[in-house]
Amino acid sequence: MSADQTQLAFDWSCRIMSDNGCGFPAPGLHSFLFKPIATVGGFEFNKVMLLAIVTSLLVVTFFTLAFGKAKVVPGKLQMIGEAGYDFVRRGIVYETIGKKEGEKYVPLMVSLFFFIWIMNIWSVIPLAQFPVSSVIAYPMVLAAIVYLVWMSVTFKRHGFVGGFKNLTGYDKSLGPVLPLVMVIEFFSNTLVRPFTHAVRLFANMFAGHLMLVMFTVASWYLLNSWMVPAAGVSFVMAVVMIGFELFVQAVQAYVFVLLACSYLQGALAEHH
Repeated sequence: MSADQTQLAFDWSCRIMSDNGCGFPAPGLHSFLFKPIATVGGFEFNKVMLLAIVTSLLVVTFFTLAFGKAKVVPGKLQMIGEAGYDFVRRGIVYETIGKKEGEKYVPLMVSLFFFIWIMNIWSVIPLAQFPVSSVIAYPMVLAAIVYLVWMSVTFKRHGFVGGFKNLTGYDKSLGPVLPLVMVIEFFSNTLVRPFTHAVRLFANMFAGHLMLVMFTVASWYLLNSWMVPAAGVSFVMAVVMIGFELFVQAVQAYVFVLLACSYLQGALAEHH
């Protein structure tokens, strides 16, 4: 939650039906805005950027420690790393693209999965309490990376004409409706897919964080107003939402990578 909401939530003069004009500090867009931690050369550095950098460092450090000195008989850290790596490789990449074609894309997909997952998990970590991917700039950049890889693979595999046919769903057997199908497929692949790829991750994390803030702030606000039973219900809902968010955070990382692999599978498929 934002600093302003935290201050209001702990303001014991802020009660229901109070005369000081202090109402319920409802969450909104301001819950996703943070004051700059520092300004370097006119560039403002805030909490979300710090969490994104820490996420990158955590992913790089973990896999470096896990596989930097890999052993035939793995230690605990290497076993955890191998389990995570193998989950993405076999459970997503191989199942979607295939072993032969997909092997070269495994490092990218593993990196995307764990980077997104940890960005999401910050939502339930004390002091952090914010999912980085609920700021749309981050899902957009990740979706743009997938999009560039997807387009480059499409035209590298099929050439310009073949790549165009691949993106437009060209099929002579469609007859008179072929031009309409080609227009729809072209805009779907080049505009709609990358947009929905980013928005799906962003929207889920945005909504989840909004619900967590709502029930957390409401718990303090109702308790402050001596409405203990209602505060208890709100607190239970906050705990339930945390458990649900832990599930959604992993699912969204999985779905993002699964869709990325699906796009690449389509780019690698032979056009008929």
